[in-house]
Amino acid sequence: MRYINIGNGEIKASAIALGCMRIADKPVKEVAELINTALEEGINFFDHADIYGGGKSEEVFAEAIEMKPSIREKIIIQTKCGIRHGYYDFSKEHILKSVDGSLKRLKTDYIDVLLLHRPDTLMEPEEVAEAFSILHSSGKVRNFGVSNFNPMQIELLSKYLNQKLIINQLQFSIMHTGMIDSGFNVNMKVDQSIDRDGSVLEYCRLKNITIQAWSPFQYGFFEGTFLDNEKFKELNDKIDEIAAKKGVPSIAIPIAWILRHPAKIQPIVGTTNPARLKDICKASEIELTREEWYELYRAAGNKLP
Repeated sequence: MRYINIGNGEIKASAIALGCMRIADKPVKEVAELINTALEEGINFFDHADIYGGGKSEEVFAEAIEMKPSIREKIIIQTKCGIRHGYYDFSKEHILKSVDGSLKRLKTDYIDVLLLHRPDTLMEPEEVAEAFSILHSSGKVRNFGVSNFNPMQIELLSKYLNQKLIINQLQFSIMHTGMIDSGFNVNMKVDQSIDRDGSVLEYCRLKNITIQAWSPFQYGFFEGTFLDNEKFKELNDKIDEIAAKKGVPSIAIPIAWILRHPAKIQPIVGTTNPARLKDICKASEIELTREEWYELYRAAGNKLP
């Protein structure tokens, strides 16, 4: 497993992280096997959110890993807050309450990284800053970040914070490339030239904010996976071709494609299948050539100007 420095360099994390959204309804024994497989493969970063399974995912994780100090010091736990039923809530009261709930469910004294889950247009940054300062000074949260934020939203929040935001989690995959499309089509009158995110990729690289890629196997907005999907025959043929050449399972190639980007994007993989996780982790053992990377980009239906 490769390792990367997250944000300010204080966290050395596995290049691939395990997302825990889907473990809520799994038997504890199965989740324990999944987590142990992740650890054996070198994954030390685990991504949670207070809304995953209504909090059950965090509970099951802590039970499965038999949380204790000797285990806790070896892993990096990230969780998120801010999404409620039908609305977003960045109030000081909710952030503090959410963190206390996550700490209790995870059976730990601290969270390594807390993310604000989705932008709240009713955000009062001064209030968020106060909540972050309380959490940081109390030792409950060591680092902070955001998810699905554009650059100006980060700038607005950062103006009031005493802590640096070190992560921005965004949807990104071979079939969800909006983050890079406009960069290829500068000053062109085509749909791909539209900058829909404020050049968030370049902004995060300039600010040393690590981008995490959620749903790295999805196309659209939770429409399904593109792997072995007859809708995307050209892409899957190219994935299979490169996988055979590299000697890795096909499922490793979409992750290798993300890892190849010099921004050091960290994919968050959400499989609950230990064997599949092992196959995914083989992406860390290879590096795509520049030509292979662009072949995959074009096979996904993208055209270079």
